[in-house]
Amino acid sequence: MSDVFAIGPRSGLQYVRIEAHMCAKLEELELIGFPTADPTDLYDEAELRYLVDDFPEGSAIGFDGDDRDQPVAVGLGVRTHFDFDNPQHNLKEFFDDAPTESGDDPDGPWYYGTDIVVHPDYRRRGIGQELYDLRKQICVDLHLAGIVAGGVIPGFADHKHAMTADEYVEKVKAGELYDRTLTFQLENGFDAPCALYNYMTDPEVDDAASLIVWKNPAYQRTTQTPDRGGA
Repeated sequence: MSDVFAIGPRSGLQYVRIEAHMCAKLEELELIGFPTADPTDLYDEAELRYLVDDFPEGSAIGFDGDDRDQPVAVGLGVRTHFDFDNPQHNLKEFFDDAPTESGDDPDGPWYYGTDIVVHPDYRRRGIGQELYDLRKQICVDLHLAGIVAGGVIPGFADHKHAMTADEYVEKVKAGELYDRTLTFQLENGFDAPCALYNYMTDPEVDDAASLIVWKNPAYQRTTQTPDRGGA
């Protein structure tokens, strides 16, 4: 049985690192969790196995009890460089130049959050909060600068005919609009510098997302080289 490295303080889920025997079920969870997304934008079993080989310590897989047959939550990511002066990027192409098949760059100072999924039957139990806290702890433990990711903005679907994605992100940041994902991320200490266009295929939101960034307050840079690359 996989070693439990954390237990959700609210959900009671047991969190373990990704292992090869989980990958087929994790692919199923991806499809359940993102029913409107293009499946090619989601992890499949083969891609998940690359993470097992390259960066398992960047993962958190949640199980309800000791049963390891069905994961109900997952948080995944890789180390990367990121060019904040040129943040626009496409999720499919972002990792094309990475030195590993998984997209992980062992020299990258940032944790790029590639995936968070909670099974619909387990939502509203504080699991999203737990996964974000575990990601932050990964950054502290591995001395990474922080978290960067493209965050989904499901609420934009109701406003896309009235405003741009950037305008929507700004209104959510100002508290004028509520987005069940982005508002939650902002409340968890993330900044949302801009929208990302053509980030991943999701016609409900015109393929848009929001760049989200969390800076690790314990991080101290050990090099003067700017964080560049990625997009």
